[in-house]
Amino acid sequence: MASFEKHDLTGQIAIVTGASSGIGAATAIELARAGADVVVNHRHSEEGAARTVAMIEALGRRAVAIQGDVSLEADVLSLFDEAEASLGAVDIVVSNAGRQKDARIGDMTLDDWNAVISVNLTGGFLVGREAIRRFRRKGIRPDISPAMGKLIFDSSVHQVIPWAFHVNYAASKGGLHLLMQSLAQEVSAERIRVNAVAPGAIATAINAEERETNADGMLKLIPYGRIGDPADIGRAVAFLASDASDYMVGQTLFVDGGMTLYPEFRGNG
Repeated sequence: MASFEKHDLTGQIAIVTGASSGIGAATAIELARAGADVVVNHRHSEEGAARTVAMIEALGRRAVAIQGDVSLEADVLSLFDEAEASLGAVDIVVSNAGRQKDARIGDMTLDDWNAVISVNLTGGFLVGREAIRRFRRKGIRPDISPAMGKLIFDSSVHQVIPWAFHVNYAASKGGLHLLMQSLAQEVSAERIRVNAVAPGAIATAINAEERETNADGMLKLIPYGRIGDPADIGRAVAFLASDASDYMVGQTLFVDGGMTLYPEFRGNG
């Protein structure tokens, strides 16, 4: 049995969706740093995916970039087929791909709503369902891990914190939370571990403008006093993928500098 004392992922194959930049890229790199070989999924960023692959290979691990849109069933099936053909049976799947398309509720179109729900929630369902199917096909490899497979969703603090003017995003992450828990309840008896990581404010391209114009305002919401780095999330995912977290099932690991402590209520309310 693999050691419970180490976060060693040697011999394991991982898929990370949306891994061409930001949290996805950092997650892929941290999994590789822990010893995994990694499939770098991207929707349309070949250049970014190639950079992630190069950084993984520089760590001495195998990596391959595979294009695919997680909101499309055919693309998800193809992603897993190509992953297995390239690197082998998959042990770890990180459903990270996501998007925002913000608007006030009176201005939000159905296309705005569907664009976010289709990637963040439907994409999570499609990737999670196929991960479970492939884990079952592979079976348990006790020399590698006591778990048949590890499925990790990238959620958000907004699975619990309402977010006005971003209702499609908040709804998608709230739904993802119960998707994760319900899958964990359904498949954990098979030794498939399903968990999630919930980032707070992380320095990525999606919030670059706000960090430039409103950094002080953002920091007021973070008791720990700094904006997170994508590697903060990557390291948390690597922990959830490792045997060090083998008894964690159906949990969300918040990595948010304390944002979910609602610091604006300190001394108020």
